Amino acid sequence: MTIRHHFELRETVATILADDEEVIDVACEGIRKARHEIERYIIQDPFFNLSLEPLTIKEGPGIILNMAFVSLKAGVGPMAAVAGAVARAGVSAAEESGATFCIVDNGGDIAMITDRPVRVGLYAGSSSLSGKYAFLIPPKKEIFGICTSSATVGHSLSFGTADSVTVFSSDPVLADAVATAVCNLLSVEDQSCLDDIDPQIEGIFAVLGEKSITWGKVPPIIRIESREELITAGGLGFFPDKSI
Repeated sequence: MTIRHHFELRETVATILADDEEVIDVACEGIRKARHEIERYIIQDPFFNLSLEPLTIKEGPGIILNMAFVSLKAGVGPMAAVAGAVARAGVSAAEESGATFCIVDNGGDIAMITDRPVRVGLYAGSSSLSGKYAFLIPPKKEIFGICTSSATVGHSLSFGTADSVTVFSSDPVLADAVATAVCNLLSVEDQSCLDDIDPQIEGIFAVLGEKSITWGKVPPIIRIESREELITAGGLGFFPDKSI
């Protein structure tokens, strides 16, 4: 039976899914460690936390270097990737412990390994598409990311108008940064920000009011019954599959 665990640590509000408590504990510890490394680095370099532009960082913890690297790829500040980085840290810890199923939904920025198909619901604020559809994700033996940014839902800073931009990638950290970048720029009239997407991005699905925009390879989309109680507080992702 799959366990659903609610995790909170300061700004991090996450839902963790796994098959046993030991994996939950390991994922929680991975998240704590990642947050500690980020917080400790920001004390030394406060600008890392404030910059809205990409930064080149030559020394620091691996998670900091990775956030800075994807910020250069996506053209956003490094903290645009923080939720994806923290989610991946939790799943990476679980994977290293031998787990084959672990999902961390960090406020709509999701990292996972899964030995079974899972459904990831679409939440796009007041759009009529919200809460009615889900992405059907096949088993993923390696870490996979599904990250969503919104200009109309949640507390994250955005300069755009999209109700949701969901990015699919083998790199959850890059997916988070790209979701922010695309959400800042994408409109129904101007989709030019999709012309130069990093090749590590598999697909993008965006909702702008009653319209949707698809780029690349997006997982199958299926109709579901809305279960808003499964939305991680402050986030965009939820799992309406009865099996989990």
